[in-house]
Amino acid sequence: MAFSAEFLQELAERNPIEEVVGEYVALTKRSGQNLFGLCPFHSEKTPSFSVSPGKQIYHCFGCGKGGSVINFIMEIERLSFPEAVEFLARRAGMPIPEQAADSGRERRTRLLELNREAARWFYAQLSAPGGEAALEYMRRRQISRRTATNFGLGFAPESWDALTNAMKAKGYTERELVTAGLAKSGRRGGVYDAFRGRLMFPVIDVRGNVVAFSGRILGDGEPKYLNSTDTPVFSKSHNLFGLNLAKKSKAGYIILVEGNIDVVSLHQAGFDSAVASLGTSLTNEQARLLTHYTKRVILCYDADGAGKKAAQRAIPILDRLGLEVRVVTVPGAKDPDEFIKASGAEAFRALIDEGESGMDYRLQSAAAGFDLASDAGRVGYLKAAAEIIAALTDSVSREVYAHSVAEQCGVSAAAVLDTVKQLRRRRTRAEAKKREREDTRPERSLQPRELGIRFDNPSSAAAERAVIALLQNSPELFTPGAAPEPGSFSAPELRHIYEAMLSLTRRGMAVTAAALGGSLTQEEAALYTDIIQTTPVSAANGAQALADCVSRIGAKPIDAAELDLLAFTGEQQQLKAYGGNSHG
Repeated sequence: MAFSAEFLQELAERNPIEEVVGEYVALTKRSGQNLFGLCPFHSEKTPSFSVSPGKQIYHCFGCGKGGSVINFIMEIERLSFPEAVEFLARRAGMPIPEQAADSGRERRTRLLELNREAARWFYAQLSAPGGEAALEYMRRRQISRRTATNFGLGFAPESWDALTNAMKAKGYTERELVTAGLAKSGRRGGVYDAFRGRLMFPVIDVRGNVVAFSGRILGDGEPKYLNSTDTPVFSKSHNLFGLNLAKKSKAGYIILVEGNIDVVSLHQAGFDSAVASLGTSLTNEQARLLTHYTKRVILCYDADGAGKKAAQRAIPILDRLGLEVRVVTVPGAKDPDEFIKASGAEAFRALIDEGESGMDYRLQSAAAGFDLASDAGRVGYLKAAAEIIAALTDSVSREVYAHSVAEQCGVSAAAVLDTVKQLRRRRTRAEAKKREREDTRPERSLQPRELGIRFDNPSSAAAERAVIALLQNSPELFTPGAAPEPGSFSAPELRHIYEAMLSLTRRGMAVTAAALGGSLTQEEAALYTDIIQTTPVSAANGAQALADCVSRIGAKPIDAAELDLLAFTGEQQQLKAYGGNSHG
């Protein structure tokens, strides 16, 4: 779907990037006009994610993601380009121009419609012949029909092709069924139903789309839960079961549990803010999704060893995003569902009120592994506790917990704090050395950072990057005869960016990430942003600088030995002036 550059530029102006990104990322001013925060696209402890209100771009110096506000919404909401445009247009109250059909969007819409039809079919099977087994299972688990309707629960009969035949009768193809994860390809051709003999839980995203399914076996057997594979409309790591309902809760917190049945049981008992991950440990993406709807998370995983380990992994992920974490342990039960049924809703509410902080839980769990009555046990616990405390970013919190641990073990708080400081210094040095090793590798320094793009001729690409930077800063230099021909570029991605920029320039338009958005892929948009953010170009004698760059385009690739020599003789700085820098 093609949108005009003028429309895209106006869309970006009506959706200031600092406001849009600020709805997802906590931003603080650090230097100049740029805002910084923790990158929402990869795990990090030191902010390397920058937003430039003046340039209306974002760029992560760690993972290389970048682009306009449209690219940001595509990444964070997992939308196609046209869908991200519509998302922002609705936000700004802008009408969307009539456009030609987009095949990618049509495919996504078709899969979502197929999922919705499948969910309706599964639901109807509860009342169809053969559905008695699922109804009996629901009775045993004390799931009411009202709750089943609220969640859209259904039944997948023990049949090889019942769903497949029903959907084919509605006009869907076998290929679409396989792509949606509803069917699997047989070894001898044909397809068969992916879900059979299971209670079905539709996975509904926050926009109300049925994106996937989770099926619970009715009796014994493995796997207990079978989840949809990742598809063009679904990623397990980016979705939470029940969030479509929990986002409407007035509780002021979200309860994070392990299983779908736990979510259903808690909602039925009045705890309408319960959600669960889908067959995975909590991911960074799922945690970031929670930040859109709450500042507080109640962690209530299963009481077994696996549940405790999962809680230990989840707490620091949630902490890093600034979420207040409290941990609830269900006594005398294996999971929240069992506890609710045995003790009732009020008893569970009391557990929530008495829940301990995530840090207290982690420290107590660490203490349980040592004999604190012995000197060796106390030393072991102090070392383990110091590791946990050292990971805290807030100095006040570090001091408070250091005093608490010191009192618990009968040592001075100064001794614990000193150990914590040593660990933080050691960790900071190790991270700095790792970055330095990575950034000073000659071949690495001339390649894009984590963009999925690699240059076959890095030395030529360095000059091509510099040309793009010059075109951004000094478009008046690019007169006929002075401007290099796009066909001379060695890197197809750089050529495409250059061509799109030239097109805007020759139309008399300013080159911006938003105006380029309809012409560049997501990776190219990130590469363009990386170039204009990190490639140094001199304002003096721009014509000569451009001529020098043109002379270097298409030059013989520098081999590894020459790159090493450049690095050791300091001549790599000259290469950096033409685009090969530590962030590029």
